[in-house]
Amino acid sequence: MKIMHCPLNGPRNISEFTYGGEYKPMPDPRQCSDSEWADYVFNSDNRAGLVTEWWMHNASSYWFLAERHTVTDEIIRTFDPKEIFTQRIDFGADGSKETTA
Repeated sequence: MKIMHCPLNGPRNISEFTYGGEYKPMPDPRQCSDSEWADYVFNSDNRAGLVTEWWMHNASSYWFLAERHTVTDEIIRTFDPKEIFTQRIDFGADGSKETTA
């Protein structure tokens, strides 16, 4: 049985989690091209080695990040997204972007 450590709920069976894709920094939607935005939304690097990925604990709907080695499938660490995301970004109806603390 493979165990993953959820930062909120502790060690759990891997079957309690859903993979959410590779973490990539979001480009500024006001300044990037359609091609750059499509690349961000639809493509992944799919590289061998250490990657940062989104995972969700299904029972609590808690999203977090995990560093996993894609060759050995070893989970190096899991952590709360607050380590990366220090500001909230709200997108207005007019497409404007407002950053709040």
